[in-house]
Amino acid sequence: MKPHLSISKNYARDAARTDWIDERRREARAVLADVVHHSDHLIRLACTVLVQHGETIEEHEDARILLVVVDARHPTRGNHRPDPEVGS
Repeated sequence: MKPHLSISKNYARDAARTDWIDERRREARAVLADVVHHSDHLIRLACTVLVQHGETIEEHEDARILLVVVDARHPTRGNHRPDPEVGS
């Protein structure tokens, strides 16, 4: 019986994690859909979520490019790291 309970707990945990990631992905997409009305910090967070958890290659790449653009607007930020694919 123990393995069955363990499988059940893992399934519940994985389902909850999937639901949580889906919700964060929806929130990130909503932020980027109305980018003009959100802070750069929130845009950065939304981009990071989609770079890591986006559903398609295009979504990953679009979010990565927007993240580079937002970071380029503030080159003096302490955490600014140039994208090696784009250049300094």
